[in-house]
Amino acid sequence: MHRVRVPELLDSDSGTPEEIAASLSDLKRINRWFGGVATTCSMIQYVARETGARSLSLLEVGAGQGDVPRAARERLTRLGIRLEVCLLDRAPSHLRTRMEDSVPRVAGDARALPFGEESFDLVSSCLLAHHFPAEDLLRFVKEGLRVARTAVLINDLVRHPLHLALVYAGWPLYRSRLTQHDAPASIRQAYTLDEIEEILQATPAAAVVIRRHPWFRMGVVVWKQSLPASRA
Repeated sequence: MHRVRVPELLDSDSGTPEEIAASLSDLKRINRWFGGVATTCSMIQYVARETGARSLSLLEVGAGQGDVPRAARERLTRLGIRLEVCLLDRAPSHLRTRMEDSVPRVAGDARALPFGEESFDLVSSCLLAHHFPAEDLLRFVKEGLRVARTAVLINDLVRHPLHLALVYAGWPLYRSRLTQHDAPASIRQAYTLDEIEEILQATPAAAVVIRRHPWFRMGVVVWKQSLPASRA
């Protein structure tokens, strides 16, 4: 199954406000039910275990309303890991949320992050990587390594014919016509684990750990520096 670039409707807000809200709601449920939150939690737990950190700051790129890092923060708190979250998205309209919410939100380009070097422990993304051609994905990871102190986390889909079939089977779950278009489009343009590994060879990372997770998810930890020998 070859990778095929398919523009996604939500990327350009090609719908009514109600359709966009319904699509964002679909994404929230997909991430909670089918491995999005679990994959991010697993990667953060891995970093915490390897570094010994119990408190981490995280910049979520392509965050939308930040449902994944918020849910991850709740789960990790129960495990004794404190997560301080900042959200970044290219579309300010995707960042709108409850007025009383104190989570920092910034509009910006993932390929030119508007932060100084080593501003956060972690730079993370969920369902962002497949939107980029290889050269832009590489630019994002390099920017993430510049802004991160510890690692860049990539949580994304794995392209596979069975995954595409499951997405079509899930149509009754989708509340928005945008999701009905974008969900299969996401699978068609997702990367395989081998493709991600090849792309990331061109980064200045100290190490790259790629793991397959349930529901055709990949979790990629791009380490900025080598771990001490006692923890490697």
